[in-house]
Amino acid sequence: MPRVLVLLAAVCFGTTGTAQALGPDAAPTSVGAARIVIGGALLLLVARAVPAAAAPWPRRELGVIAAAIAVYQLSFFAAVDRTGVAVGTVVALGSAPAIAGVTARLFDGEPLTSRWAAATALACGGVLLLVLGSGADASVDPLGIMLAVVSGSGYATYTVLAKRVLRLGHAPERVMAASFALGGILLLPVLLTSDLGWIATPGGAAMALFLGAIPTALAYVLFSRGLRSLTSGETATLVLAEPLTAAALGIVALGEQPSVAAGIGAGLVLAGLAVLAAPARSRVRTAEPAAATA
Repeated sequence: MPRVLVLLAAVCFGTTGTAQALGPDAAPTSVGAARIVIGGALLLLVARAVPAAAAPWPRRELGVIAAAIAVYQLSFFAAVDRTGVAVGTVVALGSAPAIAGVTARLFDGEPLTSRWAAATALACGGVLLLVLGSGADASVDPLGIMLAVVSGSGYATYTVLAKRVLRLGHAPERVMAASFALGGILLLPVLLTSDLGWIATPGGAAMALFLGAIPTALAYVLFSRGLRSLTSGETATLVLAEPLTAAALGIVALGEQPSVAAGIGAGLVLAGLAVLAAPARSRVRTAEPAAATA
């Protein structure tokens, strides 16, 4: 069930690109900031209905989580702007599971299993083919690559520390509300200094509310509920279902035509997710019958 929740969250994440494509033209940074600000406000409303835990809030972890949310949002858009959608997406999404897994292993002692490694390799290879085979603009810019790695690192940091806060007994809804409300405060200056003419239109308002409600508030509640029972590395790998969802929506809603390479990539992502999502096979040892005595 936890893996299903994370996969559902990834499906919600995957709607972001299509929603932006169908909405009005707007600067990606302003859209990203609006998404976090609105999502944080909605999560605060949800959290009010959830009982508070007796454990104190770890302020240092929450501060770093909020900074990580702001960093991975802004650095991703900056990376895409410099190095193209394809390379930026591959580097950011592909680096996050490995960084999350290794970080959680070093600082929290979470295991790195061979199944996780195999699933991550398959899924990351699939993302590479899926995105590069989509025909998106791809160029290699060193600073853009660095920014994409920063985005992946920010997402990995958020995942590892959110897991740590959840282990203290705080409800997932409250952890997400605190994290995204603080992240929204950090991104508020970006939002207020951007051209917000798009959000005053019916299409812009609908897009902003959708992005705040579905791929942010709902998605991160599902994500955190799954994260509570999974390792950080597993969770970050399962979220690689996001580009697969985005590609499927591009075909259905936007009429995009994927290449053969993109089709193979989609299959590899599915294979990786299947390896990780399948329940572990328990080894049943049967006792050998005792030898008969004469």
